Amino acid sequence: MEEIFTNVFIDGDKLYTKNLIRGERVYGEKLIDFKGKELREWNPRRSKLAAAIMKGYKNLPFKKDSKILYLGAATGTTVSHISDIVENGKIFSVELSERNMRQFLNISEVRENIYPILEDASSPHLYSGLVELVDFIYQDVAQKHQHEILVKNLVYLKKGGMAFYCVKARSIDSTKNPEEIFKEEIKHLQKRFNIVDTIDLSPFEKDHILIIATLR
Repeated sequence: MEEIFTNVFIDGDKLYTKNLIRGERVYGEKLIDFKGKELREWNPRRSKLAAAIMKGYKNLPFKKDSKILYLGAATGTTVSHISDIVENGKIFSVELSERNMRQFLNISEVRENIYPILEDASSPHLYSGLVELVDFIYQDVAQKHQHEILVKNLVYLKKGGMAFYCVKARSIDSTKNPEEIFKEEIKHLQKRFNIVDTIDLSPFEKDHILIIATLR
């Protein structure tokens, strides 16, 4: 077992985060003890960020006090693991689906660093006043104009902050070659960002990449 990032551990092909709330599971994941810490298994087939790490991403910059705007929180699987990592930070978590939010609220009620926001990420003015300036934006929104949503939310990102941008090719255009779509999305981001890394998430996620970029 090795700690590879803040509160993130790896043991062979198993990835873990240090559990912020001892004894609490979020999606039925395995809990183990390691040197007095309780760790939660982080499933790369349930989380694109975990998939990126398992595919070799080596520079996760999240710190214990980081502030993150998470767009597309869904039911909170990945958010919960980021909550473990940024134990003293804040995660402003935007989700449009009321059904997902009902499940997500169960997580946020016990994890004080998660701030749930039931709004549309394509209209960031709707949560003005609820979100502070953040160090990172993590976006996992499966919509046609994904990059436009990211750009609209840059009002909340500090200068020099970073974006983690999940691209689902089939949500943008199901008729195009995914590689063409990925190139187009990178070009869109290059207008405002320096691209740090691009990670193909297969076999964990088909036709997905994670783009990591720094705001100029």
